[in-house]
Amino acid sequence: MYSIVTNVHIVLFVLVFLLGLNLLVRAIRGLSSGGAFVDADRKAGLFFMISLHTQLLIGLVLYFFLSPVTAAAFADFGAAMKDPATRLIAVEHISVNVIAVVLATIVNAKNKKNIADAAKHKNALIFNGIGLLLILSRIPWSRLFA
Repeated sequence: MYSIVTNVHIVLFVLVFLLGLNLLVRAIRGLSSGGAFVDADRKAGLFFMISLHTQLLIGLVLYFFLSPVTAAAFADFGAAMKDPATRLIAVEHISVNVIAVVLATIVNAKNKKNIADAAKHKNALIFNGIGLLLILSRIPWSRLFA
């Protein structure tokens, strides 16, 4: 079960990444052209946020119920903090990705308000761009290609 859920988590990351890139391209294009924040821009942010929330739920199932890495880390948290690879999974990956999900949720709520279109594009670019960078920074790349 662990390997199936892990593979779903990895495949969904690809979707999250592609949706995030689409969102950032739309935001850059909207800012540079001074274009309106259209329904497609809103939906790009919404789909990105939904994919992040789905990814978070799958990640939480892995984290609390299936992962042998986090089970071992919970057994001896002091030793886990001394091992960079275990610390990445047990602390950094989850905490930074939760922050990224919160950022995407905030910008989605902010862009529902009656603010200028340029501000909506700027919000989408900044908040989601930071969120995507945070996600990319805490992926256990060595485990993916091992």
